[in-house]
Amino acid sequence: MTTEFFMPMKKVPTVTHQQKQVTVVKGKPVFYEPEQLKAARTKLMAHLGKHAPEKKFNNPIRLYVKWLFPITGKHTNGKYKYTKPDIDNSQKLLFDCMTDLGFWKDDSLIVSLVAEKFWAELPGIYIRIEEI
Repeated sequence: MTTEFFMPMKKVPTVTHQQKQVTVVKGKPVFYEPEQLKAARTKLMAHLGKHAPEKKFNNPIRLYVKWLFPITGKHTNGKYKYTKPDIDNSQKLLFDCMTDLGFWKDDSLIVSLVAEKFWAELPGIYIRIEEI
């Protein structure tokens, strides 16, 4: 089973899952999502929801993710983006949203990951999931 899709976005989310916050309530730590993180999660869920498979992936998968950011400064279309956000931090929120939407039983099924960041005239996120 294989699926692939592109989600065009004028503004690709740059906030990461690591930006959760903690506060203390009655002497106990309570984690929460700041507004920026909530907005990024909502945006990803809305875009990903259109592509959620009818049947979850249940076997090991290879996942390709291409983050395509709007061109700024002297950068050109298709060149690698080597500035923040860090690519490893970007994956967690995306994986959590895809798990919540039923793309797979659990993101532990991802045994191979190819993730890249580019500058692009058409920003968005490209995803390809292959059962292996």
